[in-house]
Parts: sequence; structure tokens; C-alpha cells
Amino acid sequence: MLLRHAIGSVLRRIRTEQGTTLRELSASSRVSVPYLSEIERGRKEASSEILAALCRVLGVSEGELLTRVAAEFGVGQVLSLVPEHAAERPLVTTTELAPAAAAAAGNQPPVVALAA
Repeated sequence: MLLRHAIGSVLRRIRTEQGTTLRELSASSRVSVPYLSEIERGRKEASSEILAALCRVLGVSEGELLTRVAAEFGVGQVLSLVPEHAAERPLVTTTELAPAAAAAAGNQPPVVALAA
């Protein structure tokens, strides 16, 4: 699960528990209905300013929102960019490197960095 999915899920749950429609939340928070919908579906990442405005209108603190988001992670499956079996073996071994590179590396496994 991505952070934006958990945030959206929690925001939708809070809004529906209060019986508030997207249109009402939009009017009070001055955030467009389409953008709110995208946030709730986890398709857009809300800025801290938008989250603060939504929290204010919904009557929850940012801390409470984040606590509920953390709980959402506890029940959901966390999305990993690295398959579990990849953690068992290095992505590249020194024997797979060119001989000069392996010698330069001192036969130590290379460090591989992943960027999202």
C-alpha cells in the first residue's frame, strides 16, 4: 500500500462517518471536487497545506489523521519495490562484474541503490 492510498482511505472514512459529501467538503475546504476525489482514491498526493485544510474542516488534527493512516498501514499490505526473494541474494554479484571491476571492488559485493 502506498502512503497516498492510506491517506485517501482514511480521509474518505472520516468524511463518510460524518455524513459529509465531497461537494460539501469541497465548498468548505476550497479544494475542487475532482481533486478531492483523486486524493480519496489515492491517485493524487495532497500537499501538507491541503491536508491541513481538510483536517480543519473535518474537525480532526493532523496528528489524528496521521495516527489513523499509520493504523491503516498496520492492516494493509505494504508495497515493496524489491521482491522478497531479491533480499535473499544481491542483485549483482562480483562474479557477474567485468574482471577489472571485480578487482577494483576488492571482491566485495557491490552496493545497489534503488530510486523511486
